[in-house]
Amino acid sequence: MLAIILAADAASGAEKAAFPPFETWHFPSQIFWLAVLFGSLYFVLSRFILPSIGNTLERRESSIASDLDEAARLNDEAQEAQKSVEVSIAKAHAKARETAEKARAKIDAQIAAETAKVDAEVDKKLVEAETRISALRADAMKNVESIAADAAQSVLNKFGSKAAKADVSSAVKSVLAKG
Repeated sequence: MLAIILAADAASGAEKAAFPPFETWHFPSQIFWLAVLFGSLYFVLSRFILPSIGNTLERRESSIASDLDEAARLNDEAQEAQKSVEVSIAKAHAKARETAEKARAKIDAQIAAETAKVDAEVDKKLVEAETRISALRADAMKNVESIAADAAQSVLNKFGSKAAKADVSSAVKSVLAKG
């Protein structure tokens, strides 16, 4: 439908009208209203808005300057306080070091006495334990041969082989004699 209308307009040779705001006879009124709008905007900005913004900026600048001065003063006080704290900490460290050295010397003496006592008890218990271990080892070694022969016999039975107990016992004895 649109194509038919466009074709009819093109065929008739009708000249299209320009966009109304771009027609030259509108220019004087547009320029007048442009000047009125910009003039009123300039008046409102220069009389009301810009002075208010300027006052706010000045107050803010003075507030920032006073805050910076206060911060510098507090910083100086903090540095002085930090120096005095560092001096007190150094004194406390020296006193603590001295007290710790005295306590360390006293504890070292107590530890040395206690260590000597405990070492003597431990040495006594070690000698007793070594004696018991030697006795247990001797007992265990007596039974090793019979246990090994029984184990070898069980293994052979599991695999379905038959061997005389005397043969197994002699094989175990020869292996233990080598080892």
